[in-house]
Amino acid sequence: MNIPNILTLARIAFIPLLVVLFYLPFSWSMPIAAGLFALASVTDWLDGYLARRWNQSTPFGAFLDPVADKLMVVVALALLIERYDTLVLTLPALVIIGREIVISALREWMAEMGKRGMVAVSWVGKLKTTLQMVSLLILLALPPAHEFALLGIMVLYAAAILTLWSMIQYLKAAWPHLSRSM
Repeated sequence: MNIPNILTLARIAFIPLLVVLFYLPFSWSMPIAAGLFALASVTDWLDGYLARRWNQSTPFGAFLDPVADKLMVVVALALLIERYDTLVLTLPALVIIGREIVISALREWMAEMGKRGMVAVSWVGKLKTTLQMVSLLILLALPPAHEFALLGIMVLYAAAILTLWSMIQYLKAAWPHLSRSM
């Protein structure tokens, strides 16, 4: 167990706390939930940075880091789908969730074939993740009627578009291997 892995585990431990904070009936609960999400987002960057810097990458960390990221994002999106209760937010949220499922399965399948590097994270994926985190932070912090909530939704749509773009890139890279198995 090392510090990067502890940070990753902390991100998973934040998830139930995020849910509890989200549902508390106090005016301060939404900004605190958003702050917790921001902290989790920072630990996502920090654990990878420290693992590389201190040469502490482990198979456990390599497995758990993307799981923690996806769990945190999917839980936040599910909470926001309920809060907004509208197609305007549900559509990009489901695009993002669906893409995560498809790409996770694709990466697992490609890894079994020894071709995991063909579906490595690209700059589009990193930009998508950044926009996704910014939009979720805004949307978690503000009530749906707030004037800046629309900004959060617009950024979520930008993240969803990049999500589809990156998924298409990954599927194109994997297509020669996928089409052989048809």
